[in-house]
Amino acid sequence: MQGGAQLPLPNPDSTPAVPVSGHSANGAAPGPVVQAKESLLAAAAKARKEKPAETEAEKMLREEQEIMRNITSRKALKSVMENAQGISYTRNLKTGWKPPLKVRQLSEDQAQDLRDRFHIIVEGENLLPPILDFKDMKFPAPVLRQLASKNISRPTPIQMQGLPVILAGRDMIGVAFTGSGKTLVFALPLLMLSLQEEVRMPLEGGEGPVGMIVCPSRELARQTHEVIQGYITAMKEDGLPELRSLLVMGGIDMRTQTDALRRGVHVIVATPGRLKDLLHKKRMNLDVCKFLCLDEADRMVDMGFEEDIREVLSYFKAQRQTLMFSATMPMKIKAFAESALVDPVTVNVGRAGAANLDVIQEVEYVKQEAKLVYLLECLQKTAPPVLVFAEKTADVDDIHEYLLVKGVEAVAVHGGKDQEEREAAIDEFKAGKKDVLVATDVASKGLDFPDIQHVINYDMPDEIENYVHRIGRTGRCGKTGIATSFINKNQSESILLDLKHLLQEAKQRIPPVLTVLEDPLEELRELEKASGTRGCTYCGGLGHRIGDCPKLRSQNREQQRNTKDYFGSGGFGGET
Repeated sequence: MQGGAQLPLPNPDSTPAVPVSGHSANGAAPGPVVQAKESLLAAAAKARKEKPAETEAEKMLREEQEIMRNITSRKALKSVMENAQGISYTRNLKTGWKPPLKVRQLSEDQAQDLRDRFHIIVEGENLLPPILDFKDMKFPAPVLRQLASKNISRPTPIQMQGLPVILAGRDMIGVAFTGSGKTLVFALPLLMLSLQEEVRMPLEGGEGPVGMIVCPSRELARQTHEVIQGYITAMKEDGLPELRSLLVMGGIDMRTQTDALRRGVHVIVATPGRLKDLLHKKRMNLDVCKFLCLDEADRMVDMGFEEDIREVLSYFKAQRQTLMFSATMPMKIKAFAESALVDPVTVNVGRAGAANLDVIQEVEYVKQEAKLVYLLECLQKTAPPVLVFAEKTADVDDIHEYLLVKGVEAVAVHGGKDQEEREAAIDEFKAGKKDVLVATDVASKGLDFPDIQHVINYDMPDEIENYVHRIGRTGRCGKTGIATSFINKNQSESILLDLKHLLQEAKQRIPPVLTVLEDPLEELRELEKASGTRGCTYCGGLGHRIGDCPKLRSQNREQQRNTKDYFGSGGFGGET
């Protein structure tokens, strides 16, 4: 640095010399060969160039998977204590039941052939073969006689596979079309468990239940309780130990329910609200409860009963056998259910959300102002009884009044009527005293009307799941039925596309008004086959994808409306 000399600055464009031979620049002994290192940015750019461009279809599928991950990443369906303490059960409960030797000796290939014959899809580990006869399921004689009295001679596909799974103590997700006999799949094993416990150690006052079934609506709970009570009566008349069941729901005096609980009950059929009240007030306990079934499980979560169910679970003292059933069990509920189940078995008869193939589906374009008049014509298609569905309670009342004026014997059911009116209307309709039942979707979930030949959708529902449940009130237990649906310009294109694809799947006639609808997802159909998913993974609709799901949008809007405004003046969380 003498004389103000400056060091030469390096040229930014030049690269340092790297020896390429075995000799150094000054002729010294050979050293190791030094390679120029590639920067991370350069490597990333190179990788992007080598990676094939993502198509629009692949991008859409990737985005949908991300949406589903965000939806299903919710709290596990466990009690507060189990979540807090990290309690996780790894083994199923043992019941002591085993299938007959001839069933146990079936190879896996033979069992799969039986499943394929009856279109049963099963997922899970250590699967039991389906059983094709109630006798081989080892039910007692009075149960078999009661089945015969109801003209049930052989099990349906969901019963063939579901009953052995539950009798063996496994947790299960059951999906089958409406009218397929799901109620017996969980009711009979619960009665067998209750009978076993009563023989071992009879229940004393204040004890019980041994198991319970939770339903989303009072009508479904009442119907399920009547089915169970029929088998309990048959068993008692045959000299078996007496089992006691109790219907727990709103609209019934709580003191009556409390008195029954003091005597001790084996089986409870309940709606979430009243069940939670009784547990909170310590009128009942779940100390010996080993069995929990959520009927129409997806409907309960959609109706906002998720936290109620989680609160009920917190009253269990030990592990329980958990079952979830529905006709439409989309992926989001299935993933949610698996958080509560131990090594679950999924039994699926047909696609989840598919329509019953025993129902002839007819779709008519009817202007809004002509609906009432055309309804009278539709009632002439078949003999009564006929079920008519409308979206709004006001429309139900209008249709009911119109039919009465025209001399039609009709009754009406909707959420605005009190419990006594609803029960009386359904009883009169089931007894054949009334020809037509007009109802909202309160009558579409799980209710069994065995002799209905015709269902009329006066209004198309906003969600295709509700359509599937509605038309499933006919075509039950192997019988055929007709479903007529009125459509017009008031329906969204999304629900009409869902309806079109549902008709295609069931090989039904598609009216011209639906045929002309363009399918925006046509280019995704081949990709759907490759990915194994069809339509919307959130609601099961075949005419749209999850990004355009009307049900998801509706629930998001509802959630925003229920968000508290902590800052006032429509600030964060308030209305905009």
